[in-house]
Amino acid sequence: MSKVKDIETYKSLEDTVVTIGTFDGVHIGHQKIVKRLISTGKTDGLKSVILTFFPHPRMVLQKDFNIKLINTIDERRDILYGLGLDYLLIKEFTKEFSRLTAEDFVKQILVDKLNAKKVIIGYDHRFGRNRNANIDDLKKFGETYGFEVEEISAQDIDDVAVSSTKIRKALKEGDITKTNAFLGYNFAITGTVTKGKELGRQLNFPTANIKVEETYKLIPKHGSYIVKAIINKTLVYGMMNIGLNPTVNGKKETIEVHFFNFDSDIYGEHIQIELLNRIRDEEKFESVEALKIQLKKDKQTALTYIAMHHA
Repeated sequence: MSKVKDIETYKSLEDTVVTIGTFDGVHIGHQKIVKRLISTGKTDGLKSVILTFFPHPRMVLQKDFNIKLINTIDERRDILYGLGLDYLLIKEFTKEFSRLTAEDFVKQILVDKLNAKKVIIGYDHRFGRNRNANIDDLKKFGETYGFEVEEISAQDIDDVAVSSTKIRKALKEGDITKTNAFLGYNFAITGTVTKGKELGRQLNFPTANIKVEETYKLIPKHGSYIVKAIINKTLVYGMMNIGLNPTVNGKKETIEVHFFNFDSDIYGEHIQIELLNRIRDEEKFESVEALKIQLKKDKQTALTYIAMHHA
């Protein structure tokens, strides 16, 4: 499955069933819609396509650069393909694109590019210039251009919206248990391992610093977490600290992972860290020695949790 960054370079030679949306989080509410899309495709002999917009329209139209997303675009792609989706197509969202009329959008994108024979869409979906077209307009276009429109119910759309709101709130509160329950999988942070100040090494807790390139990625509340990762095809557990390292007067947010029973050089590697549970809030200790004692306790907490839940 190839990620198609820009729909401009793509034209489907096969008939498709399409849904449109951000699908940020690809949580259990989204998964219900995605599974319906995929099963419809299999039943009707159509390729399943999700059309998504990036950057997020609010970043472009309202210059809202503070918007934070649960997944990076690559994380979202991997989850969707894992569910069995045929194609995730990304349309670059620009001011120019936002001025496209509803009919031009249907003709140029859904018909000419995607070869859509069926569109599955929310009852409240708005599209076209100034978002002035609705599902009834889409059904009329469907009659003109030869595709069927299937409606996603208000209940399912509400479930999606409620879940997304609850997940963002849970992440801001550091509630990983609740986050993972809503997602239906473990929330993850993906980034490159970089060299830090190597303070962890002095504490006998060497850490991998994780640099997340995507500034729009929602990072959970500062604190310590129990985590796991697949590194060189091996499952590794550890504990991760997100925060400012106040005990040593840190000023910059860092994401540092101490892996258990692991001693390979992974600098420069791109890895994904899954968060399993929260240990505690970040706090400032009176000395480095006091921090060391707490880290030993944190490790024991993590090992006990892993033995109980992941052995």
